[in-house]
Amino acid sequence: MTHYLDAPLPVFHDRDCDLSIVRSKRVAVIGYGSQGRTHALNLRDSGVSDVVVGLKAGSATRAKAEADGFTVMTAGEGAAGADVVAVMVSDEAHRDLWRDELEPAIRPGAALVFAHGLSVRFGLVDPRPDLDVILASPKGIGPRIRDLYEAGEGVFCLFGVHQDATGGAHSLGLSYAAALGCGRKGILETTFKDECESDLFGEQVVLCGGVAELIDAAFVKLVNAGYPPEVAWFECFYEVKLVTDLMFERGVAGAFEKISNTAEYGAYLTGGRVIGEASKSAMDQVLQEVQSGDFVRRLMTDRDAGSPDLLARRTALRERRIEAVGTHLKAVAERAKSP
Repeated sequence: MTHYLDAPLPVFHDRDCDLSIVRSKRVAVIGYGSQGRTHALNLRDSGVSDVVVGLKAGSATRAKAEADGFTVMTAGEGAAGADVVAVMVSDEAHRDLWRDELEPAIRPGAALVFAHGLSVRFGLVDPRPDLDVILASPKGIGPRIRDLYEAGEGVFCLFGVHQDATGGAHSLGLSYAAALGCGRKGILETTFKDECESDLFGEQVVLCGGVAELIDAAFVKLVNAGYPPEVAWFECFYEVKLVTDLMFERGVAGAFEKISNTAEYGAYLTGGRVIGEASKSAMDQVLQEVQSGDFVRRLMTDRDAGSPDLLARRTALRERRIEAVGTHLKAVAERAKSP
């Protein structure tokens, strides 16, 4: 088999990481949503005894953090006393949080940890030169990362050092990632730029934008051609998970060996027609918008206006016919459970 990785990324496992480094630190986790809660709990369960949570006044997650046994304070208070400040709030909130609370409070020589490189890559956060700046980006949603950690497993993590003020950022970053459980799977070293730009491109072209629009467009095409919406929902949406799970388990080639010859041959004949030159040209445009910062500027302009575009698009998505069909079929399944 041809080996296409001429220069594979450096990979680290638990045996390469010194957990005692992060265990000796006070860590302030700023934010207690999907990622923040998982980071705080996994760090504590890995022996980091001094973990505090920083939240804005009136945060809806304050009660959950306190119920989990963490001391809760403001973001500024948490940063002021911390050796490591893990910023786990949404990307668009980083700019104001950094300017108003974290930068005035964080002490020289402390480390800033991000789970995504966006705010540093595109200048929403401009870290002082006296700080270590580290990327620790577990590849998974927070609750799933937590479940795997509790099962003695882990997820891959993308790790990078943007700024090494103390000379110890690399070792600290590996220690932090291992405390999340990622050394059980693999910690791959990259850069803020490569993680951020690839992540935005993948979300928009494949994971969220591309997949959602492909599913809906195919569903609408079948329904408009006279096929029952329920049948279209199964063929264009429901079975997506079955096939992608098989691809994840076996690779695309391995998955194709397990599907019918009809499905496999049809895929060869039509895949390149659906994802043809027009689609590839659109991908070029998306990548350019990501790399240039145009997407982030648009995101922040909408955010500063109160997110009217985001909210309008969210409402329109809920009103698509495929959503109603899915709700109906899930109700059908629930009725089957009734006596």
